[in-house]
Amino acid sequence: MTEQNPHTETDETAGARAAAEAAAALDEQKEGEKPAADASPEERIAALEAEVEEMKNRWLRSEADNQNLRTRAKRDLDDARQYAVQKFARDVVEAAENLQRGVASLPEPKEGEDKIITSIREGLEGTERSFLSILERNGITRQDATGQAFDANLHQAMQEVESPDHAPGHVVQAWTPTWMLKDRLLKPAMVLVANGDSKGKKPE
Repeated sequence: MTEQNPHTETDETAGARAAAEAAAALDEQKEGEKPAADASPEERIAALEAEVEEMKNRWLRSEADNQNLRTRAKRDLDDARQYAVQKFARDVVEAAENLQRGVASLPEPKEGEDKIITSIREGLEGTERSFLSILERNGITRQDATGQAFDANLHQAMQEVESPDHAPGHVVQAWTPTWMLKDRLLKPAMVLVANGDSKGKKPE
């Protein structure tokens, strides 16, 4: 028969001890709550009002956070809808520029020119006008940078040149226009910029 070590705690003893400790802790908690129960009606009302105010402040902060989250989500969704076609739009303006180059490559109109040349010019110019109108209806616009002050956000300087007609830092010639998708830059203009030796006056 195995003798039980008096110093070894059985499961039943451990359970009884844990229950006793929990009961003692509960008694201590109840003892700690007695002052609140013994408080005057005015003190209890003040404590409840403070608790209500704290809950109200938490609710207001939570509502503000939720509103900010809804606003950000709506803005992100609107941006996604508005600019989802940005990559496609860049390809479209490339086609528009190629069409414009085709029109510019034709000889200037003159009397007695071949009717085929006249028909080709009129057809390309009409197609270009229609194409640009479609782009504008979809928020894609172009801006001529010639004569404007150079803006690194809108223009890409290809070269600096001396100009007697332009002030330093202004666009002498734009090889391509600035293309915008609503208020966002789609493609910068490729420009020549007047250098520091240019003699032109700044436009008013």
